[in-house]
Amino acid sequence: MSGPAIGVIGLGGMGGGMAGRLLETGHKVTVFNRTASVAAPFVARGATQAATPAAAAAGGVVITMVANDAALEDMVSGKGGLLEALPKGGVHISMSTISVALAKSLAERHAAHGSHFVAAPVFGRPDAAGSGKLWIMVSGAAEAKAKVRPVLEALSQGIEDLGESPEAAPTGKICGNFLIGAATEAMGEAFALLAKSGVDARAWHRLLTAGPFAGTIYTNYGRIILDKKFTPPGFKLSLGAKDIGLALAASQDKQVPMPFASILRDRHLASIAQGRGDFDWASLAINAAMDAGLKEEG
Repeated sequence: MSGPAIGVIGLGGMGGGMAGRLLETGHKVTVFNRTASVAAPFVARGATQAATPAAAAAGGVVITMVANDAALEDMVSGKGGLLEALPKGGVHISMSTISVALAKSLAERHAAHGSHFVAAPVFGRPDAAGSGKLWIMVSGAAEAKAKVRPVLEALSQGIEDLGESPEAAPTGKICGNFLIGAATEAMGEAFALLAKSGVDARAWHRLLTAGPFAGTIYTNYGRIILDKKFTPPGFKLSLGAKDIGLALAASQDKQVPMPFASILRDRHLASIAQGRGDFDWASLAINAAMDAGLKEEG
């Protein structure tokens, strides 16, 4: 391994998968997690454990993969935050789903310090992160994107450049998650109708995903719903609720009505109120079944 270490801040399912993938592909890696013990498996594989986010950023390239805007703000500007420590010309790659407003603010603050903010949110679950099969959309300054391109290539099977606006990739990710939530709700309603009509839902799903609805979202989420494998979650429903909220905030700012996003917000709130916030996002379909009078576990 050669060159400065890449920092990875946030070692949950996604961030941990990324850190493991970078180690596997021969990169030096420095890791930070608020619960320090989570870093132990990565240290055993050759990573260096940082005591603060700032220490993780010392190599000049740092990835953040954290739960929400508040957590990212803490990692950037809180005590021992990365912003003050990132070297001139360094790059902060934000790979979690964050608000458009925060992306704009972080880009401005990094520029004032002589460093770069690159938004590079991802599509894919922890297994994809660990195997370099993520789909990544990226936006930010051209020179910064060029610098971190090899890092993104190690983590992904496809990268789409959305330009230099720091807000572009976060907007794209929020819209993508809105579509996933919409598809999950639609599948839940369709499966409920199939069940009450006595139709073999697995056969129906098999045909549709082999043909007109082929693709990861309908295939994988549909299978999770059919198998009722909502725990452990690949992506928590509470995080999905956060992302639908981000979509509504962005739509209000741009004066773009998104009536179905409002429906999805309420469906998520109902699921969380019923105790399913830590279930997989696909468990959104449970409410459709319950509304139809079907007995559902969970």
